[in-house]
Amino acid sequence: MTPENRRMYWKANLQLLLGCMVVWFICSYGFGILLVDQLNSIRIGGFRLGFWFAQQGSIYIFVVLIFFYAWRMNKLDRKFDVHEHED
Repeated sequence: MTPENRRMYWKANLQLLLGCMVVWFICSYGFGILLVDQLNSIRIGGFRLGFWFAQQGSIYIFVVLIFFYAWRMNKLDRKFDVHEHED
């Protein structure tokens, strides 16, 4: 791998990581703490949405982000030809 490709690979990796962390921060801190009063006016399944995000939603979002990150990194690895070869 050339130094230029290595730099582009890590730049794309860090952009993906930063995007995932921003989504996680907004869902966990923003929806679960800062906007909890506004979200509590919405009810889903009998539970207030702000309460749901504080208790369960941020965990579900985090798990989804893990799978999303793995899927996108596999695509990125293939693009830069650093993926694990299947024999």
